[in-house]
Amino acid sequence: MRRTVFLASVLAGLVTPLSAVADEVAAEAAFVRGEYDVALTELSGTQTADAFALSARALLAEAMSGPADPPEAILHDALSEANAALALDPAHAEGRLQRAIALSLILRPMSVREARKTGWAEEARDLAEGVLEDEPGNVYAHGFLSVWNLEVVHRGGRLGAMIMGAGVSDGRAHYEAAVAAAPDDASVHWQWARALAALNARKYQDEVLSALDAALAAPVDTELERVMQARAAMLKAEMLRDDRRAEEIAAGML
Repeated sequence: MRRTVFLASVLAGLVTPLSAVADEVAAEAAFVRGEYDVALTELSGTQTADAFALSARALLAEAMSGPADPPEAILHDALSEANAALALDPAHAEGRLQRAIALSLILRPMSVREARKTGWAEEARDLAEGVLEDEPGNVYAHGFLSVWNLEVVHRGGRLGAMIMGAGVSDGRAHYEAAVAAAPDDASVHWQWARALAALNARKYQDEVLSALDAALAAPVDTELERVMQARAAMLKAEMLRDDRRAEEIAAGML
């Protein structure tokens, strides 16, 4: 998609350096391999909205691939890269999504009261919804909002969900829309299963297991998807062994 846009730009006479495109292609390949530091190095001299957004995505992928909670410094670096993309192009879809993801991850360790004071949860929702206004079939905006709804219900309870306009049914609608757009995307199935298990593994056991099976059956193209697929296998084994323990584990996973 990005390459097609570039070619159209060249044909239209717009100035986009070939070296910048080459850097982005090399960075994309490194991202697929899970070599996030290499991707960032490839992009270090490229100042386009696409490059900044991809840098944010690489930083977030690195943060989410680790065995522990993401380091706050990496999350803020990703946020800065997403902001740089949006400074160049406020309507940049991936820039908006990477900012939404970064804000959501920064909020994770905060208390509910601290998180509410920032207003970032609402902003993250609005960013993803804005992407869907422009691109109704954007699978990652739907995927983000599917999880956003569940996590608001999980952390805020019924009252918090009412205040934020969140609900399990809304999350499910976004998950179904994401699956309709990309039925074989392992990350969409994994993130939904993880968030639903964390909310109530026993109540939603069948739905969680179905999503985990879909994640495990999906073909994977990137190292990040392979990481998520391995986590799906781990959570499924725990769900079958002890759903209460699985709920605790899922709450700490990404």
